[in-house]
Formats: sequence, C-alpha cells, structure tokens
Amino acid sequence: MKKLLGRTHDYLSLVRFSHTVFAMPFALAGYFIGATEPGYGFSLKTFMLVLACMVFARSAAMGFNRWADVRFDSLNPRTAVREIPSGKITLRHALVFVIASSVLFIVSAGLLNRMTLILSPVALVIVLGYSYTKRFTPLCHLVLGLGLSLSPIGAYIAVTGSFALLPVIYSFIVLTWVSGFDIIYSIQDDQFDRETGLYSIPAVMSRDKALAVSIALHLVSVVLVVVAGFTGDAGFIYWTGAAIFIVMLIYQHLIVRPDDLSRVNMAFGTTNGIAGVIFGLAVVLDLLLL
Repeated sequence: MKKLLGRTHDYLSLVRFSHTVFAMPFALAGYFIGATEPGYGFSLKTFMLVLACMVFARSAAMGFNRWADVRFDSLNPRTAVREIPSGKITLRHALVFVIASSVLFIVSAGLLNRMTLILSPVALVIVLGYSYTKRFTPLCHLVLGLGLSLSPIGAYIAVTGSFALLPVIYSFIVLTWVSGFDIIYSIQDDQFDRETGLYSIPAVMSRDKALAVSIALHLVSVVLVVVAGFTGDAGFIYWTGAAIFIVMLIYQHLIVRPDDLSRVNMAFGTTNGIAGVIFGLAVVLDLLLL
C-alpha cells in the first residue's frame, strides 16, 4: 500500500496535478455557460466527462512535456530533481502514461458528442506539440496559453455541440493570462535557455522587456475580462471575482523584479492559482444564482 501511494504521488507530481487550478475553473465556466443556455441543463454524465477530458488531456500534455524535455531537465539544476531525470519514473513508463492518458481523453471526448470527438485530436496536437516549440520559437508561451485556452470553449462544445462568442472570449482570457505568467516563470531559466539553445521570451530579450511583454498580455486579459462581463450581462458576483482576479494580476507584477526572482514561484503558482479559482467560481456562481 505504501509503495502504491508513493507511485501515485510520483505520477501526480509528474503532471503537476496541483496546477490543474489554472484551467479547470475556466472549463467549469465553459460548461455552466452551456448548461444555462435555453434548451440545455445540468447533466451529471456530461459534467463528469468534461472533468475527465480535462484531467486526461492535461496529464498527457504534462507527461509528454517531461518525457520530451528529459535531456534538458537533466542538465538544469532546477529541474534535475524531477521524476524522470531523478529516476523515480522511467522514460518507458512515462511514455505509456502519456499514451494511456491520450487514449482516455479521446474516448471521453467521443462519449460527449460528435464535435468533441472530431476536435479531440486537434486539441492533442496542440497540447502535446507545445513541448517542442521551445526548440525553435520564443512564442512558446503563447502555444502553452493556447493549449490551456481550449478548456472553456471545449467544455461549452461538450454541452451544446456548437461554438459561441462568450466562451471564446474566456478562451482568449486564458490564452493571454497563462502566456503572461509563463513568461514570468521562465525568467528563472533565461541563462540556461541561452546556453542550451532553447527559446523563450526572457532568453531572447532582457528581463525588463520580458516582464513588459508579460504586463502587456495581462492588460489584454483585463480588457477581455471586462468585455466578457458585458457580453454575458454579468452581475455583481462576476464583477467582484473579476476585480479580485485583476488585483492578483497586478500583485504578481509588483512582487517580481528583474533583479529579484525570489518570489517567482509565489507569483506563478500561488497568486495565479488563487486568481483562477476565485474568478472561475465567480463566473459559475453568477450564472447559477443571478
């Protein structure tokens, strides 16, 4: 039993399960936007399948990222302790995990509707393909954001089988938000990226400029949050959550400076985790209660 718990912990750590808070709240927002549309309603089966798609897609993406980047992770002192470089999980087992997660994602999507089944391979190409983008473009942060941005529109399609403007706006919020904070996170590896020929915005420009790009992306996020509120005719619960989300965006830029990266993890994980959960919860409660 102890060994099983240890292996489970290793795999949860491999996929950084705690980071699910970045995309899951927006997937729930997309689901409830669809479920509150005229002619639709809450379905436990659909809800559970949406959660399954989120978990399996993210597990496949993170597992593949660790598998594909093992050579670089082994060279970087910050990442050498990860599960594959440290030997806790073998390359073969990691690849089996990725394949299994990918298959389960497609099966879960297929049980929702035809549209989600058709789009599931496209989603996989994006979330898995991100792992190689750092090898040839500093725009890798945007590809990561794109991968996570599929959650709200994907969840909406799971309910309705169609596209709509509001969940697309939420997808763009996720894209710019995630891309912005990923730039902050990657600053701590800027020197390593240059030395190993990897690309990132901090690696190809100064830290000052990289943080400026991050700020610009988060400003777009703020504008889109306001646009989403007016488009969805949101109430005070939404606007309260939106205000907290915006304050958390501002806060992370106040605590990270080019010459002081001591609070990067707080900005990346804690601050954005709180922001995502509160905002996503506010969206859902506003839809259900007002």
